[in-house]
Amino acid sequence: MLSLLIHVEQASLFLLLLFSLIAANKAAKLIYSHAERELHRKARKLRFWIGSLTIWGAAAVVSDIALAAAAHPVFWLDRLLIHAPLALLSISSLWLLAWPRLRMLLLRTSAATDQKLDTARRRHATDPALVAPFKLTALLAAGNVYFVLSPPVPFNLFEAAMPITTLLVLGTLLWMHQSSRNGAAAASEAVTAYRPWTRRARMTGIAAAACAVLSVPILLAMDSSKLPGRMNMAEGAAEYGMTRDENGKLVKTALLSRNHAHVALPAAGAVGDVTSVTELSGPKEGKADRRFELTAKKAQVQLSSGKIIDAWTYNGEAPGPELRVREGELIEVILRNEDIEDGVTLHWHGLDVPNAEDGVAGATQEAVMPGESYTYRFIAEQAGTFWYHSHQRSKEAVEKGLFGALIVEPAETGKTATAAIAGTAASEDIVVLTHIWDGAGTAVGGHDTLIRKAIQPGATVKLRLVNTDNWVRRAYTLTGASFKVTAIDGTDLHNPGELKNVRLVLTTGGRYDVAFTMPDHPVYLSVDGDRERGLLMSADGKGDVPVTTEPSQSFDPLHYGEPAPATVGADSRFDREFTMILDNRLAFYNGIPALYDTINGKVFPETPMFVVKEGELIKTTIINRSAVDHPMHLHGHHMLVLSRNGEQATGSPWWSDTLDVAPGDVYEVAFPANNPGLWMDHCHNLVHAAAGMTMHLMYEGVTSPFQIGDESHNHPE
Repeated sequence: MLSLLIHVEQASLFLLLLFSLIAANKAAKLIYSHAERELHRKARKLRFWIGSLTIWGAAAVVSDIALAAAAHPVFWLDRLLIHAPLALLSISSLWLLAWPRLRMLLLRTSAATDQKLDTARRRHATDPALVAPFKLTALLAAGNVYFVLSPPVPFNLFEAAMPITTLLVLGTLLWMHQSSRNGAAAASEAVTAYRPWTRRARMTGIAAAACAVLSVPILLAMDSSKLPGRMNMAEGAAEYGMTRDENGKLVKTALLSRNHAHVALPAAGAVGDVTSVTELSGPKEGKADRRFELTAKKAQVQLSSGKIIDAWTYNGEAPGPELRVREGELIEVILRNEDIEDGVTLHWHGLDVPNAEDGVAGATQEAVMPGESYTYRFIAEQAGTFWYHSHQRSKEAVEKGLFGALIVEPAETGKTATAAIAGTAASEDIVVLTHIWDGAGTAVGGHDTLIRKAIQPGATVKLRLVNTDNWVRRAYTLTGASFKVTAIDGTDLHNPGELKNVRLVLTTGGRYDVAFTMPDHPVYLSVDGDRERGLLMSADGKGDVPVTTEPSQSFDPLHYGEPAPATVGADSRFDREFTMILDNRLAFYNGIPALYDTINGKVFPETPMFVVKEGELIKTTIINRSAVDHPMHLHGHHMLVLSRNGEQATGSPWWSDTLDVAPGDVYEVAFPANNPGLWMDHCHNLVHAAAGMTMHLMYEGVTSPFQIGDESHNHPE
């Protein structure tokens, strides 16, 4: 309903602009009528245009009012306080000024007279109160379209003041120009002569002059948007959120340390209080419990169908090797770059490692260029399903194959939600990595054909679903057995319930663990309903794919499972609260104009940097005003979902590191600030992140020696 209202409002405003331009042109040409008969006919038609413009304007206003009655203020403040008044002003001018004068003109003219226009008729046909409202409607509609494409979000009336002032000035000039035409019409009948080429030349000149004037701020904006050759990731507009005073009232937070600057400075200002991200590392000494070597290189990879793809690989494999470790172990991974010219890194998606091990080029390390190597060391402190991928030019790297599964098994067998089904650990543990390969389409890992697997009846099966695609929501359906979703994004759920005929929709970067007991008949896991690309399980690995039915509903974690004791909840006292608004805006990014996806109205590096102190409990409200979903991925932390669209989470605690925020969604999430560093928080639709939908979570006093930009060779997105 929310999306429908927004679409109706936006469509109405665009149609209002289109129709008002046509109507304004017709109103301006009233004076060119050759005779009274023609003037009467044109005036009669203008009544139709007033009706049409009223319909579109009213549709926009009604949609805005309905939004105000049903939605969060972020969705309607700018619409109700800017869009609606501008639309109402234009409609009112048409009915209060233009309509009475049109009615009078029709009464004073005859549809049967071929008499030329006399002075009275000419004055009436150019009356500013008749013609100017049509032109003002077009002007105000253009202003509304501007505010649709460039919304003042977060809402700031001061930001809208300059465009509104410009509209008022232009409206005054239009009225003055029409008054001048009215005087000229009274003085001479020469103005009734329609000279199209003269008029077009004049309009062309006006348009050229307007373009020249507008080009100055546009060129300045384009130039200022260009990214520098080098810049520090710790720079940016620091946002300190809201805290509660001694009376429990939310108040705007002052800077934690200093009253100026755009960076998170050390709390006391002393050198000793500064911590570099390089110091926030895993154990540097000691023998690793598990040691892996991954070499990034280009290779041709053959899929199960026989298709050959040109891939970027780890150890010649795409996806890369599955890394399976145990909770509490010290892990060492040596990354080498053989021939990936753009450079590579390793980011452990969803695993909360120390900041220096996070693998983000330009934030926590330098990109590993050809011939170079880098060593990661960390303790795997969470059991669950994760994945790794390069965080240097992420979109291209992941699309081409620089990713793989990272599985952390529990320190003690039988301590997972999966094991609770049968009292033992899963006897079959299967990773399902879905990916779209260029030129080959969707595949499960390297299988672009049906996968068959022999599993004995009675076996406990765990399926680890991982969506590695860019801006693709995957729908998985399990046919032939009831099942439980035992974990989301690497975190076990408490007492998950039995599910059947339920679609599992998984966002980009997200993970679900699914468990079931193998029956004595085939079970099929389909990907997006495809009967040829999925996993068929049976006692002998043979048989036909079972007949699948379209699931009646999609899995919703908000009320799934049972509540469990937790240190964080909706009734917790939060030390700091932030608001993150996802939207679209016509803007420049690195000199390129487009309709960009924004965070709080900005694209990187102008996006806010949320600054926190270690030990604080943080609450963030995430609001999606845009027309597409955004899977928001916070590095180094998991977010507890408190509510969605005002509805409290009542099931198992739902911890997520990649939260799919659909259009119109309002999520309240919380997390403890217990992992100091400089952490990326970005949309995992990697095409959005690459175009500036990226921000940072910064702990006070943390700095980074690394830089991004063409000169540094570091490009985290």
